[in-house]
Amino acid sequence: MEDTSKYHIHANVTADGVVERSDVVGAIFGQTEGLLGDELDLRDLRQSQKVGRIDVEITSTKGQSHGTLTIATSLDKVETATLAASLETITRVGPCRASLEVREIEDVRAAKRKEVVDRAKELLRTGFDDSVMTSEEILAEVRQHVRVEDITEYEGLPAGPRVTDSDAIIVVEGRSDVLTLLKYGVKNAIAVEGTNVPDAVAELTRHRTVTVFLDGDRGGDLIFEELSQVGEIDYVAFAPAGESVEELDHHQLFAALRNKVPYDSVSGLNEPREAVAATDGSATPAPPASSPHTLDEESPDDPPTGSNRRTDATRSSGTDSSAAGETDPSPEAETSSPSADPATAESSVDEGPQTVYGHATLVIAGDTDQVRFLDADGDVLEEAPASDVYDALEAAETVPTTIVLDEILDQRLLDLAADRGVDRIVARSLGQFTKRPTAVQVHAADDVADAPPTE
Repeated sequence: MEDTSKYHIHANVTADGVVERSDVVGAIFGQTEGLLGDELDLRDLRQSQKVGRIDVEITSTKGQSHGTLTIATSLDKVETATLAASLETITRVGPCRASLEVREIEDVRAAKRKEVVDRAKELLRTGFDDSVMTSEEILAEVRQHVRVEDITEYEGLPAGPRVTDSDAIIVVEGRSDVLTLLKYGVKNAIAVEGTNVPDAVAELTRHRTVTVFLDGDRGGDLIFEELSQVGEIDYVAFAPAGESVEELDHHQLFAALRNKVPYDSVSGLNEPREAVAATDGSATPAPPASSPHTLDEESPDDPPTGSNRRTDATRSSGTDSSAAGETDPSPEAETSSPSADPATAESSVDEGPQTVYGHATLVIAGDTDQVRFLDADGDVLEEAPASDVYDALEAAETVPTTIVLDEILDQRLLDLAADRGVDRIVARSLGQFTKRPTAVQVHAADDVADAPPTE
């Protein structure tokens, strides 16, 4: 009956004497019998389950009895109200004078509706997960999951999947560092797993362009010292002082890699970290150097200058190139081009630099606020203000092979370059990308080697 009842009749009972629950129930059935006819006879309604159990709660104090009763019904409003009114005709309960007053007729469905509304409000407030992921976040999480699952082993050491076939590798301390690099898309890292550099890593460094990327603590210094003795290092990068590679976010990690320095600029120092450009806001300056790309998709074809490559007779490189490799780049030489006389700079443009570095020096290092479109031979197709690069590329009749841009490269321009078939973009700096087309190589100006690009 509880599941099918529509209304509850609530009434108060008062008796001049001590009565019990059975006395009240008997009085209700006895004094209403035949009062409303056969259709509303309480016994028949009870048997047909149109009226539920009569619940009575009564207590006696000082010779008086007071209590309440509740009757559930599935009748309609009129019948329920008539039945409730008949209860007030009761004048005796057992041997005592009594009165019964209907206090309320409760609509059970209205009460349920109120409960539903209240519960719905609560669920609306607390039941939904507000962290709904956007399409970009979903794709980013899937990519990150795939990258982390890509971790492999090289001779039993944690490594990225490109270590075996990449021209350049990044040597880090532990597995967590490899995972951090994988999370940000760097797949050519290998871990030494402690201060004792494995023979496999030492041997690998003799055949690749090597960047060591170590924690900014004493442990990183020790690994650097041992690796410089048993292996061959080209470039050195450190995490900010007191931090480890695995703790770096995307910006800090790539800033540290961009600030790598040639090995020979730190090889003779007691504190090599002091020579590496600070990425944590400190005042430590970065030594001037032009270094090839560290990431696997940006590997150089030739060994870089400033490495600790050995000059044995058994090495394939000649003595002349080895000597050149031991020479530090001159800051004055690097800064001479941007500060050249305008007439000289104009003459250089007319001659047409033969390397991407040459164009980057004139356009970006010269602070020209220009963009230059190059063909496959390095010849200039078009020049325009950097602020108009999107419109210029969109309207270009001949698709450039390389774009040199004295501006920050953003996602919108990168997408257009991929759509038009541009192979390479060299920009003053790189913005934050939600997606990075694999068909377009993108570089910050400092990452471009002083050598012709391989087409």
